[in-house]
Amino acid sequence: MKTDKNPTDHSRTTQPRAGEWFKNARDLPGLASMALAVLAVVVCLFAMASAHTGWAIAAGVVAGVATVTGATWLFVESRRVRRVEANRGPTEVD
Repeated sequence: MKTDKNPTDHSRTTQPRAGEWFKNARDLPGLASMALAVLAVVVCLFAMASAHTGWAIAAGVVAGVATVTGATWLFVESRRVRRVEANRGPTEVD
C-alpha cells in the first residue's frame, strides 16, 4: 500500500475534487446561505403576487445579501482547498 500525501484515489476517479462538498464541512455555512437565498426568492415572489410590497422588498434584499454571502463563502473555501491541494506537491498517477 502506497502512503503518499495525496488523498485522491486516481485509479477510481478522474475528478480531482470529487465529493469535496460531502467531506468538507467548512462549506456548510455557504450552502446554508444559498438555501436561504432560494427561500427568500420564493418569499419575494409570493409577496409580490399578493401585493405586499414591503415584504417583497425585504425578501429581495435578504435574497441578494444571502446570495452574495453564500457565493463568496463557497468561492473562498474552494480557493482554500485548491491552495492546500497545490501545497501537497506533484503526485504519481496510477
